[in-house]
Amino acid sequence: MRIKLHGTRGSYPTSSTDHQRLGGNTSCIEIIDGEERLILDAGTGILGINFDEDYPNARIDILLTHLHMDHIQGLGFCKPIFDPEKQVHIWGPGGSPQSLQARLNRFLSPPLFPIPLRDIPSALSVHELPNTPFKVGKFTITAGFISHPGPTVGFRITSGTKSITYMPDHEPMVGRQPLYPEDSWVSGFGLAFKTDLLIHDSQYTQEEYWEKIGWGHCSLDIAVEYSARVQAKKLILFHHDPTHPDTKTTQLYLDYLKQNKPDFPIELAVQGQEIAV
Repeated sequence: MRIKLHGTRGSYPTSSTDHQRLGGNTSCIEIIDGEERLILDAGTGILGINFDEDYPNARIDILLTHLHMDHIQGLGFCKPIFDPEKQVHIWGPGGSPQSLQARLNRFLSPPLFPIPLRDIPSALSVHELPNTPFKVGKFTITAGFISHPGPTVGFRITSGTKSITYMPDHEPMVGRQPLYPEDSWVSGFGLAFKTDLLIHDSQYTQEEYWEKIGWGHCSLDIAVEYSARVQAKKLILFHHDPTHPDTKTTQLYLDYLKQNKPDFPIELAVQGQEIAV
């Protein structure tokens, strides 16, 4: 499998020159295996996907972790949803009194968006994620609720013997470090256990995290502790804070590596980066 990082920023997009290296678009990644592709989240990063060349087939699958704006704000400007020849499947969490389609319609309708969801010309199907693994093409997808305000899931995507776990917004244990020793008390443990690649939230500094406990994000050191706990083989630090210039994010990362010696590779997510698994 290959992973393309189209949006790595958290909370809101930014075009500041201070954010050019790591990227200013919000959460969106693409998972590729041969001719088959999945899109995870629809932040502004989705607008960087070349749908004309890379999606010759009619079907497009978009998996949403949750419906916070930074994860869906590119959806209304995504070219395929206006193409009547395309079959667009949107998958997202249930767990709310309102259906997923009703919740999406609150964004994709006036006054927030000029065109109601019902008038979008593609063949659009909205699915609430099942509680059991399911297949889309050669991908096996497992979704599970994780710790973040509002119904939020993480994804484990497998193809052949390889796995990728995606948790862009995640607070593994609210206000607790180190993590509890019981695996069942650690949010998303099963989704990430022994995954080949973990893409994980690392938005805050240590000081910021203790000021924002319960906001649903974590710090770099908590992300590394979580990755070690689930025995992930590689960690990509994701969902960079838009208030942090890239120089600050990079220095925090370098300082951590100087002071600690994790036994697995750790990298900062970079918009436009492609990773082989």
